Amino acid sequence: MKRNINLPEGLMLLLGVSIVVIIATIAMPMMAIKASSKENPKPKIEDGVISKNTSVQLDGESTVKVFITAENKVEEVDLEEYIISVVSSEMPANFETEALKAQAIAARTYLATKKVKPCEKASGGEICDSIHCQVYMNKESRIEKWAGSDGKGNWEKIKEAVDATKGKVLSYNGELVMYPQFFSTSSGKTEKAIDVFSNDLPYLVSAESSGEEIAPKFETDLSINIDEFINIINTKYNKAGLTRENIKSNIEIISRSESGGVKEIRIGTEKIKGTDFRMLLKLNSTNFKFEITESEVKFSCKGYGHGVGMSQWGANVMAKEGQKYDYILKHYYTGVDIVDLEFK
Repeated sequence: MKRNINLPEGLMLLLGVSIVVIIATIAMPMMAIKASSKENPKPKIEDGVISKNTSVQLDGESTVKVFITAENKVEEVDLEEYIISVVSSEMPANFETEALKAQAIAARTYLATKKVKPCEKASGGEICDSIHCQVYMNKESRIEKWAGSDGKGNWEKIKEAVDATKGKVLSYNGELVMYPQFFSTSSGKTEKAIDVFSNDLPYLVSAESSGEEIAPKFETDLSINIDEFINIINTKYNKAGLTRENIKSNIEIISRSESGGVKEIRIGTEKIKGTDFRMLLKLNSTNFKFEITESEVKFSCKGYGHGVGMSQWGANVMAKEGQKYDYILKHYYTGVDIVDLEFK
């Protein structure tokens, strides 16, 4: 038999209040956690880098372990002193201050990447002192290298540019930019990373870079004896089968990038990447044309360097036009932010 149990009204009210309190006790922390996660997102941690909106954090100290190639030893130097030296070695001291500032941030960003993933040639250090990474020499050697000019004045000018950007690096979507590429001179337009390094990076796309005709290596020519050229190619690519008789009909540029660089060239039955061809023949860039005569192969190049990222001469042109370092950097590195580098 079913029985109806009538509880006193006071007891029912007490039970109702208790249930509401229990639900609120469970729900409120969950709501708080959700709100906290939205307002203060958890930093991403990858390869020792903690990324925030306004800074990137690295493990370690604000010093640099540089492998000195000539002495086969690792030298530890202050980070900002290292950047002064690199900028003085990588960019002419007579460039505009805003261009020097842009170079300082690019160089500091590159160094930060080596603190995350050290150079394999650094022999226990973080970065080497050659063009494999960034050219470095100490203050005394650098000033001595400027013989005939105001070495101390040059150093102070660059120091001021570096000090003005102290601790600043490039980030993309809150993460350290791992490939802050730069080079000497463009052909009027920079290259996409994917066309040169086979890596599709959103911040390394093609950018206009006008006014670089004033650069000393904007246009260069190279002539190679035809027999020497044939020997170089056949030694490296044994299926090329070049001879004096067939050379004119057996070399063809297959494709170019939107910036004009050679992406692929056919020699005989061999298809060669433009970057590999450039390095083999020591051409100044992949943006080249060629002419074959009875005795020579003549190359005409535009630009100097790999063509990806910031053009140093282009940066100087922009600085002369009144652009500031942040505008210059964001022109050459699409979608980046300039943030603080911090050490934990």
